Amino acid sequence: MDKQQKYYTIKYILADYLAAVAAWGLFYSFRKIYIESGKFGYQLDINLDNHFWMGIIFIPIFWLLFYTLIGTYKNVLRRSRLREIGETLYVSIMGVLLIFFALLLDDTIVNYVSYYETIFALFAMHFLFTASLRFILSTGVARKIRNRTIGFNTLLIGSNLKALNLFNEFESAKASYGNKFIGFINIDETNGHLFENKLPCLGSLLDARKIIADYKVEEVIIAVESIEHEKVGRIVNELEDTKVTLKVIPDIYDILTGTVKLNAIFGALLLEINPEIMPQWQQNAKRVFDITVAVFFLILLIPFYLVVAFIIKLTSPGPIFFWQERIGLHGNPFYIVKFRSMYQNAENGTPQLSSTSDARITPFGRFMRKVRLDETPQFWNVLIGDMSIVGPRPERQYFIDLITKEAPHYRHLHKVRPGITSWGQVKFGYAENVTQMVERLKYDIIYIENMSLGLDIKILFYTVKTIVQGRGK
Repeated sequence: MDKQQKYYTIKYILADYLAAVAAWGLFYSFRKIYIESGKFGYQLDINLDNHFWMGIIFIPIFWLLFYTLIGTYKNVLRRSRLREIGETLYVSIMGVLLIFFALLLDDTIVNYVSYYETIFALFAMHFLFTASLRFILSTGVARKIRNRTIGFNTLLIGSNLKALNLFNEFESAKASYGNKFIGFINIDETNGHLFENKLPCLGSLLDARKIIADYKVEEVIIAVESIEHEKVGRIVNELEDTKVTLKVIPDIYDILTGTVKLNAIFGALLLEINPEIMPQWQQNAKRVFDITVAVFFLILLIPFYLVVAFIIKLTSPGPIFFWQERIGLHGNPFYIVKFRSMYQNAENGTPQLSSTSDARITPFGRFMRKVRLDETPQFWNVLIGDMSIVGPRPERQYFIDLITKEAPHYRHLHKVRPGITSWGQVKFGYAENVTQMVERLKYDIIYIENMSLGLDIKILFYTVKTIVQGRGK
């Protein structure tokens, strides 16, 4: 997150905090003046007692955590004001209901109508303050984007006439769409001259990832016809595991099938390739679930770890744990940890995949693999954020290079954290060669395109079933 994004995120958080404080303070007065005074038959004084101060301290914290969980503070500079009002309305309703059932259900009431009055009053006050402050902030951001004070570094892929026309449309617009073009990548080397003295050529598609990192690119516009599926697919495969927003010029088929979603009344017609594979609240809930499960099992399995460590030492010379570099989220390397199931120095030279009758595996190692016991130290990888409980199994760079020669879409797997278990692992098991790895890949791709907490729970159920039946290999 750059300084500009951090600055406005802090402003949004501060505005939401002040709105929650003001709403709760006003609601507390409403309760004293209207509800409780009506119950007792005389006007009560508004005393700022412990209940008031506890609410002032903890209620705003609850709202900020709730907003963070659903992803409110992610990319605040690209928020639509209309969509923001709708989201604020929905979240205010949900949050108020949670507060009501947790804190206000047993409060003093005149009759059952007081419940409705309580809910409506808290909702109205909270929504009014929060929506108003957010609208002021988002209007200010929109104004700065339009007058080009705020812009997002944008890379144009393509150098044909269509790319030039798109660039001219953006640059000649009276009000900016927020794109700050830093250069283009040449796809057709014969016509890069169209951008002469307008936009620098930064390289080819092979340089795209480095260009994105070096120039801090936030948005990439693919200026080729989306009907050129092979070319567009190659570009998307190359860039989809990066953090940039990808957009492409749609063809008539995309428009008629409803693929193109309208984001603004004015602006170029572009199809945004949504990088979000799960709603933000589910992503956050998945991470909370991962941490909770990892901590629970790391503590629960301490006695088993001690026994396993003793047996490993007793049955074969060498270290207890096996560390190996794997490739994880966004293609970043990390070291995965396992209980050592092979003889020491079993793999010398070229990396090898294990097989059913692999002589490198120790007798106890074979047992551990059948019940997946060798994988359990990876709860540590989950705890520190390298892995998830459920996700595609991470591979070494050597095998990734081999797989991508046959299946370039393997890069899609780097959009998510790798996991201890996966749908590919449950449905296919361990792969013994590159062909099998490619075959297993389709299960992991389908998982990524359908990710949800419900699917994770289902995969965990079948993983436990595999362990109990000892069907691992």
